[in-house]
Amino acid sequence: MQNENEHPSRADAPAKRNSINPGSTVGILGGGQLGRMFGIAARRMGYRVHAFEPNPDSPAGQISDVEVTASFTDTEALARFASGVDAISFEFENIPLSAVQAVESICPVRPRGEVLHICQNREREKTFLRQNGFPHAEFRVVDSAESLAKAIGEIGTPSVLKTADFGYDGKGQVKLNGSVDAAQLWENFGAPRGVLEAWVPFELELSVVVARGVDGVAVSFPPSENIHTHHILDLSIVPGRFSPEVAEAAEKLAREIAVALDVVGLLAVEFFLTRDGKLVVNELAPRPHNSGHYTFDACATSQFEQQLRAVCGLPLGSPELLTPVVMWNILGHLWKDGEPRWDVVLSEPKAKLHLYGKAEARPGRKMGHVCVLGPVDEALATIARLKSALGDER
Repeated sequence: MQNENEHPSRADAPAKRNSINPGSTVGILGGGQLGRMFGIAARRMGYRVHAFEPNPDSPAGQISDVEVTASFTDTEALARFASGVDAISFEFENIPLSAVQAVESICPVRPRGEVLHICQNREREKTFLRQNGFPHAEFRVVDSAESLAKAIGEIGTPSVLKTADFGYDGKGQVKLNGSVDAAQLWENFGAPRGVLEAWVPFELELSVVVARGVDGVAVSFPPSENIHTHHILDLSIVPGRFSPEVAEAAEKLAREIAVALDVVGLLAVEFFLTRDGKLVVNELAPRPHNSGHYTFDACATSQFEQQLRAVCGLPLGSPELLTPVVMWNILGHLWKDGEPRWDVVLSEPKAKLHLYGKAEARPGRKMGHVCVLGPVDEALATIARLKSALGDER
């Protein structure tokens, strides 16, 4: 099985592929910005797009041929949706496994439901990493004040208590420092089950998006250096400011994890780089990733086109970085005084503006992003000017 960043030669490639070709219809479970950008990539390649989303006029629905508005628990609506498409993928983890099971007997779902099941729950995800020998923070599973107290005694502080389910952008987690009242902490936690993780003293955070096709070929995009503010991604920098050896090791680990999970589609792997130069896996996401948005403007193939290719059984594209780039996340607080001055962004010749079509801007909500192309130092200086002009005080 090939799992390096290369394709088989044309001579070695199979004569026929069981592909879902342009002109077919692809379905996306979830209507957010990741589904929107997947749909844009699919439409550009001649596919029709159907979106399934509980809320009407979703970012993905706005660019789709058909938007089905129904609950993820509505098995009849899911079955009708699956009957109208040739392949299905999903754009976020918090989809009930039952929704995937309702459609996967009707048409291909990629990645498979078991991948979603593992990655949508921290306990299962951490257990997978441990069982397969991938580097991760020491952790304990907790389900009561007593088990939490025991875990704190074993792991110590600083540490991080996280809900087992439904966590992203810093939600569902609390950092523990010094002496902790386990009983009071558990009472305030508000979840039936959690994971206590040892704190990882890190130098920086980075992530890799890897695509893996139905034939087992896996390719990875260049790692991005990620800067978070208030637990939400602020900037992604590519190439990241770490050694080529770190970049190579991160890509290799990401591809190995994709193989171990038997992913067909995309997998994002978030890492900590420790102060002694070691990589520690933080989280997995079986979908396009916020830190991979730079690929839309800066790579030969975007992560969204790569997702489409993998899901449809097509040859994967080149992940080559064509230009250095910095991505800046645009959050809802920029709308506090009305619509932001997009002409300020567009006056920068190397800035690319992406807005997600969300009707309501809320603080902390991801409303869009900007990619600035060119040398990293210059791109960072440009984004600093844009942040100042638009009032981003993060």
